[in-house]
Amino acid sequence: MAEKSLVIVESPSKAKTINKYLGNSYVVEASVGHIKDLQKHNLGIDIDNDFAPQYKTIRGKGDIVKMLKKAAKGAKEVLIATDPDREGEAIAWHIAEELKKDNQNIKRILFNEITKAGIKKGLSEPREIDINLFLSQQARRVVDRIIGYSVSPFLSRAMLSKTSQILSAGRVQSVALRLICEREEEIRNFEPIKYWNIYADFSDEKKAQIKSRLVAFDNTTIKNPEGSAKDNDDYKNNHFVSSEEQANTLLAQIQKEKYTISEIIKKKVRRNPQAPFTTSSLQQEASRRLGFPNKKTMLIAQKLYEGVNIGKDGAVGLITYMRTDSVRVSDDAAKDARKFIKEQYGSEYLPDAPPKYSSKSSNVQDAHEAVRPTTLSYVPAEIQQHLDRDEFKLYQLIYNRFIASQMNPAILDQTTINIKGGDFTFRTTGSTIAFKGFLLIYDDLSEDKVSNDDDKPNSNILPSHLAEGQDMNLDSAEISGKTTKPKARFTEASLVKELDEKGIGRPSTYASIVSTLSDREYVELKSKIFEPTELGIDINKILVENFPEIFQVKFTAEMEHELDIIAEGKTTYEKTLHGFYTPFVTALDKANKSDAIEKILCENCGSEMVIKVSRNGRFLACSNYPECKTTKSLPKGEKEQKAAAEIAPGVFCDECGKEMYIRSSKYGKFYGCVDYPKCKGIKQITVPGIKCPKCLEGSLTERYSPKSRKAFWGCTRYPECDYITNYEPIPVGCPACQNKYLEVRFKRNGQDWEKYLSCPKCKEKFDFSLSGKY
Repeated sequence: MAEKSLVIVESPSKAKTINKYLGNSYVVEASVGHIKDLQKHNLGIDIDNDFAPQYKTIRGKGDIVKMLKKAAKGAKEVLIATDPDREGEAIAWHIAEELKKDNQNIKRILFNEITKAGIKKGLSEPREIDINLFLSQQARRVVDRIIGYSVSPFLSRAMLSKTSQILSAGRVQSVALRLICEREEEIRNFEPIKYWNIYADFSDEKKAQIKSRLVAFDNTTIKNPEGSAKDNDDYKNNHFVSSEEQANTLLAQIQKEKYTISEIIKKKVRRNPQAPFTTSSLQQEASRRLGFPNKKTMLIAQKLYEGVNIGKDGAVGLITYMRTDSVRVSDDAAKDARKFIKEQYGSEYLPDAPPKYSSKSSNVQDAHEAVRPTTLSYVPAEIQQHLDRDEFKLYQLIYNRFIASQMNPAILDQTTINIKGGDFTFRTTGSTIAFKGFLLIYDDLSEDKVSNDDDKPNSNILPSHLAEGQDMNLDSAEISGKTTKPKARFTEASLVKELDEKGIGRPSTYASIVSTLSDREYVELKSKIFEPTELGIDINKILVENFPEIFQVKFTAEMEHELDIIAEGKTTYEKTLHGFYTPFVTALDKANKSDAIEKILCENCGSEMVIKVSRNGRFLACSNYPECKTTKSLPKGEKEQKAAAEIAPGVFCDECGKEMYIRSSKYGKFYGCVDYPKCKGIKQITVPGIKCPKCLEGSLTERYSPKSRKAFWGCTRYPECDYITNYEPIPVGCPACQNKYLEVRFKRNGQDWEKYLSCPKCKEKFDFSLSGKY
């Protein structure tokens, strides 16, 4: 039996798609992501030995490594086809290190798209593992570990009085938090500047009407103020209407003047298409147009890249690799797009030559093409039945954006009309589309921007018969008070744009940065807007005060650049780490000795208590161990104290008669005596008026699974009665069968989940409004 080539990819779904194209001469296996990482329970880096990392097989990956070694032993060759980026190169290096004893013939191949052509191209261009690219990833991982491992304990000690929860800091995550907090501070400190606009309606003898805004008076152009009045006196030199009294005086004068059209300016405006997607712009557009969180966008894009079953063609990779900061398009893809545009829309939509785009982002690697469809033959509408709703939406967005990027610009006829009377000039601007160009398939949505003239009158269509010198009647005029506005809080889309343009992080990290900040409760996402929590604000303040050179945009962007030049072989891993570590450890030593640290002294020997970790969680232990073995629980922070101090109204302890708090444990909420630990009286919190439907004696109480943290409701007589339900019971009688309670259930409605009520006895369903107070 002939030996087969072993191809190793990252994910099982990608392996399945690739296997379809390769045939019987190949075996495809998946590593399921990284197989090794730095040791978990210590720093995992030998600082004194040129920052040598100490890798360990990731828990649960032992069987996968054994399987790959076994497959490699009998293989003709090993072709490692992990993702074509820095992380993929690191995974490839670790796999090769494990397999080289079993098979010396190891090569690296890249699949930028999971198609027959893409796989054929990858197989035809095998190479050695790029050690520089691997060292670039290793440098990022090691720097991030040093910062996280060293700063996070400092942060926890500095925040002990505010929270006892485990806190974390990160090279990129903490800079993203800083951006959000600084924007919040700008908004809170913003002092708006008042100004007034004056609007007028004009008409001619044919009753054609024009809405306009005053743009000049006293023969001087109006310049409305911008920004905050705080520490900003420049606006006082602007020529604008600064008070209601002045606005009314001008209004009275305006109504006395006679008006004529002083100028009509007509010009053609080209609106160019946007570049095909990068990871960043894809996340931004999916957020703005589809309402997708960044994490969801990347999960769907990963699936579209790795392969989707589309009927008779089986699993097909529909898009190119989705982690890229490049807007480059291959010559073949551009050629296919031009043919498609000419056939579908006509030659007038085709530019003379394929457009060339450049990225606005810092530190572009340009290793891959932009995100585009792998082939234009899979038209979104024609394969919609094989995609779920969200897959279709994202694929259609990527498909249309790519086609539009290769089309001619749109041409707009723009007309500006100035109407003058005395020393007053009013203006209106309108535009019509003369040629749709790329707008035929991709609407050019403008981004949300703060504008002090956001309601200035613009007409899509202006009367065509108007001429310079023509008299105009003033039908009405009015004043409108305005105030300047601060910059808007960040959305997921605008935060990603900011990170991208400033060169902070990489396309593959944007989604995880956002989710980490939310998971840690440093920020809250309210109506798609990021607001820092008080915890997040406090953490940012401490980090900026103690590590001003580390947690700032410049350092983070420069580190990304440093990682790039490691990948290019222009500097070394060791030089970069030494350059980073020396100033960092100096700042860390200074921070650990500063007043930011809240020192808790041992009650027995006076030594400082330090935070330790055991299998039961974190606790304080004397630093003089083993001479002093004093330990104590971590003090409750402000957040925990506030949560613990919630009095249960009308509930009293059966042991001592005092009030009871609503407390929480890993199993759910319960009532605990306010006099704890002197009195250890507790009560279960039950759903009022509902008896257990199984034993008819106990009541129903909410509990939580310690592992999944999912809620369920069980009988208070457990273990005597083992009744449980996953659906919240509410004390509302069933209108159909008079059962004493209903259950809250959910059903999918488009992208959202919708509540409804169901009777556990007769199974009838009811609108959720029946629940009343719920």
